[in-house]
Amino acid sequence: MAQKTLGAEIAVRSAPYFPRQKKRISSRSIGIIVFLSICALFFCIPLYVVVITSFKTMDQIREGAMFALPNVWTLEAWDHAWNSACSGINCNGLKVGFWNSVQILFPSLILSIGISMITGYALALWNVRWAGGFLFLLFICAFVPFQIIMFPLISMTAAIKVYGNIWGVAIIHAVLAMPVLTLIFRNYYKDIPQEIMNAAVMDSGSFWKIFTEIILPMSGNILIVVLIMQITSIWNDYLIGVTFGGMGSQPMTVNLANLITISTGTTRYNDNMAAALQTAIPPLVIYFFVGKLFVQGITAGAIKG
Repeated sequence: MAQKTLGAEIAVRSAPYFPRQKKRISSRSIGIIVFLSICALFFCIPLYVVVITSFKTMDQIREGAMFALPNVWTLEAWDHAWNSACSGINCNGLKVGFWNSVQILFPSLILSIGISMITGYALALWNVRWAGGFLFLLFICAFVPFQIIMFPLISMTAAIKVYGNIWGVAIIHAVLAMPVLTLIFRNYYKDIPQEIMNAAVMDSGSFWKIFTEIILPMSGNILIVVLIMQITSIWNDYLIGVTFGGMGSQPMTVNLANLITISTGTTRYNDNMAAALQTAIPPLVIYFFVGKLFVQGITAGAIKG
């Protein structure tokens, strides 16, 4: 036994030693890193200026030191922008527009995603008559500019008594999102094996039972992708809000635009920067917490076709 152990040690010691070569960074990798760093600086430097300006006083802003840190850090601009900044003739701050945006967001998501899921499911997995023509029509509608159909939509919302309120804005968001979302859901559901549908139908599964018990639990990836897309689109929208919102139902983006463009004296840049950050924070928070899930949804096949 001792001889075997000694022989193994001698064999290990006599084995040739090849030191691991250090990996060298190629010129291509250096070029990519430099390019990405420049792109990051291109977006980070303006954001840095916006953030530090929102914490400065107007006296320091007038000094012209754009990149300098605040001498005295203050939340006065944030408080004024949220509670008492003037948007037009109203001086109630951005909080009114913020809650309007929240009230617009939830019904818009429910209407657009709910209807598009059912439509995409029906077109992908059920033998719907004229499905090809309907898909072609959806494809055309997805590329129609909003400005072309704006006046007909105004007439339609006025006819059903929703023009100028939050529900009118929510309905318009849902209508405009349906073509793209239906195509996305249809392409996703098209990859579900037909054998699953045949087995479900043989088990006396109805349209709605199959949807709620089979299709909906399989839609986690696509729902995450579509939710992030819709939340970003609806929250950052300006044109639909200013066109269909009315005086008391305008979203946060409209209030922000009025706050910046309407001035009754000296322009308060710190208030404007704080208001811009307050408008941008909700989408940034959503991306921060569920951005990884968004990437997983795409890589899992959420967007195809």
